[in-house]
Amino acid sequence: MNINGPGKDKHTYDAIVIGSGISGGWAAKELCEKGLRTLVLERGRDVKHIQDYPTAMNNPWDFPHRNRMPLDFDEKNPIATKCYALDEGTQHFFAKDADHPYVQEKPFDWIKGYQVGGKSLIWARQTQRWSKYDFEANARDGAAIDWPIRYDELAPWYSHVEKFAGISGNKDGLDTLPDGEFLKPWELNCVEKHIQKSVAAAYNDRHVIIGRCAHLTEPKQIHFDQGRAQCQARHLCYRGCPYGGYFSSNSSTLPWAAKTGKLTLRPFSVVESIIYDEAKGKATGVRVVDTNTKQVTDYFARIIFVNAACLNTNLVLLNSTSRRFPNGLGNDNGLMGHYAAFHNYRGALNATYEGFEDGYYYGRRPTTAFMPNFRNVHRQETDFQRGYMVAFSASRGRGVPTEASFGPEFKEAMTKAGNWHVYMMMQGETVPRYENHLRLSKDLKDQWGIPQLVTSIGYTDNDEKLMKDFLEQGQIMLEQAGCKHITAGDDKRNPGLDIHEMGGVRMGKDPKTSLLNAHNQLHSVKNVFVTDGAAMTSTGTQNPSITFMALTARAANFAAAEMKKKNL
Repeated sequence: MNINGPGKDKHTYDAIVIGSGISGGWAAKELCEKGLRTLVLERGRDVKHIQDYPTAMNNPWDFPHRNRMPLDFDEKNPIATKCYALDEGTQHFFAKDADHPYVQEKPFDWIKGYQVGGKSLIWARQTQRWSKYDFEANARDGAAIDWPIRYDELAPWYSHVEKFAGISGNKDGLDTLPDGEFLKPWELNCVEKHIQKSVAAAYNDRHVIIGRCAHLTEPKQIHFDQGRAQCQARHLCYRGCPYGGYFSSNSSTLPWAAKTGKLTLRPFSVVESIIYDEAKGKATGVRVVDTNTKQVTDYFARIIFVNAACLNTNLVLLNSTSRRFPNGLGNDNGLMGHYAAFHNYRGALNATYEGFEDGYYYGRRPTTAFMPNFRNVHRQETDFQRGYMVAFSASRGRGVPTEASFGPEFKEAMTKAGNWHVYMMMQGETVPRYENHLRLSKDLKDQWGIPQLVTSIGYTDNDEKLMKDFLEQGQIMLEQAGCKHITAGDDKRNPGLDIHEMGGVRMGKDPKTSLLNAHNQLHSVKNVFVTDGAAMTSTGTQNPSITFMALTARAANFAAAEMKKKNL
């Protein structure tokens, strides 16, 4: 490579953060607030809050194809087009299939958002804390390895990020889904409340609650200080929110970091590897390929946070080889890339409900009803490990008459509410397995000369049993609530389409069985931290983003303190 080095001093910072998404944004905020000159590297283009949301205020008729993607796009992007959030109004926030090739040893749908802010612009914004049972589960049933931390250690950091990000929710008093620092909750509608009452009457361990989500229902001063305003319940979030009504790196953490004067943001920067100095016994910087010019530049820092999102974080670390680490930075035990996991979304149910003809709801609520996991929480109770979170919603369509398909009668019917429909889905925990792994291709490289990632991740018999249980229990609960025409199905989606990739660089107590310690440091390279999904030792059943945020804030503050003590 032709290394560009006009002067090391000009390329030296206190900290480097690889990635600008949910966890990278938090790393930048915390480190800059501590006074550290921080370089954030993003492989995609720059996206500035508000001005770079080109479709945020568009009407459906403003789009050439009424917000549907044309057939030609779908044919060229068979993976990206599967994502529920991709349409004409959002497609500019998704990496296209040809943008970054990878090898699917087993079918895996890798949904990528390559721009400043990453997938924080297009995430589903559901935020549930883990409980003590989630951090203890591995030790209890012997799956994977024990977490090096417990809920009580992370709880203050959950509070820290919740107050800043703005989380809507209700104080439900459940030990399986701890309460947090919440803004005013959204409300269940009349049919959802009916199902809630039905479930409560039939079960002691199943609790229906309104979802907790990163939306400003009642902004506080800290949110106004960020330049954000109340959520308008438009449900156009995936286009970018000009109100800052939901949390993203672009509307919140990155501008906050920039206000300190300590942030340098460099887009179009693919990280090829982390540079390791054998004499110093630590990482000294990163090697970057400019996505446009292919020019290679080295940047240097005392600490490095790897927040490239799970799969790319594994890729960067596996490609960071040296005489000391021939198999990847910090990969002494050969486990890097292994025990990759995800969430099982395959099962879903649909039903109708007759009644509440005079009931409706206001706005486009950005969350649904949720039921925390009730399977194998306190002890092993079933023939499968772990469990699943349930999400469901009730809604009304439009009243279309059976005879008229156009004309005044049809037009009049379209202004009236139709029948109630109920949709129920699962979010199942997959147990990390050694054989589910990521590795680098020995033959294929991407357009920047970096080895392509090989995904070898699949379902197991445990996942099938878990899904079957959800479909059975879901049908029973809907029947008990009086729902009709219940249908259950398995969409057989590939792993990855959940967009909750986790593992490969897992935390643990023992360097022989894990890559990171309790503070998210590589065991053998203490000035390198990993705090995105790659660090997860298990997946839980909750949406993971709030846990990534809390882990990142905790690790960044630890790193800053260690630097002050001159331990890093």
